[in-house]
Amino acid sequence: MKKYIYLFLASVAIISFSSCEESTVDALGTNFVSFESTSYSTGVDPGGSTTLDVDVYTTNITGSDRIYTITVDGSSAADNSYTVPTSVTVPGGLNKGTFTIALSDTNLGIGINSLGISFEGSTKFYTGKPTEINYVQNCTEVTATLDLSFDRWGSEVYWEILDGLDGVVASTAGYPDTASGTTTTDSVAITLCAGRAYTLYVEDGYGDGWGAGSSYTLTIGGVVKVSGDGSVLTPNGVSTAFDTN
Repeated sequence: MKKYIYLFLASVAIISFSSCEESTVDALGTNFVSFESTSYSTGVDPGGSTTLDVDVYTTNITGSDRIYTITVDGSSAADNSYTVPTSVTVPGGLNKGTFTIALSDTNLGIGINSLGISFEGSTKFYTGKPTEINYVQNCTEVTATLDLSFDRWGSEVYWEILDGLDGVVASTAGYPDTASGTTTTDSVAITLCAGRAYTLYVEDGYGDGWGAGSSYTLTIGGVVKVSGDGSVLTPNGVSTAFDTN
């Protein structure tokens, strides 16, 4: 993985400097620094805290430590819920550095908190794109019930519930196949967070639907949030947004 990131940064550097008039640039000697990823996602337990390590890479290696200043945009995050260091060090002899972000359940409330993190600009080096840290409060206040009915080909049945960060909260990779002419039903209890947005995704792996009369229904507290006809499902699936309000 490190090798591929290193080569990627090198190629970026080549492209960045290819427009220099009548000059040749050694990409591996270019002072270029970038975050490993443009986004990260995590959760914080109620009343608790967690940490998240963020890696940065450079295109070159030097004999001494290099320190890069970090800037933070916390306008979309809860006050006092995060601590980000002011800089990251890439040790001499390496092209990788790591800094740690501390997150806590302070004023998190409902919804996604986002931090925008960038390198402070300099005439001495070039930087990659900023990265975004998304985090939510983990919670277990709501129980949803997903009721399913489908034909004998249970192995073709797939469903999943995703949260606001597109993380899979619950899913199944299929059920046992049964005898011809049989119908299978299932009722699944799923723990969710109060006041949050989710998406139910359902599909038929073969593409011919779950059979005549098949269906899926998701309820919370006796209220139907999602319902659909399983007989029309395809491998492309159907996504339906719902909330837990």
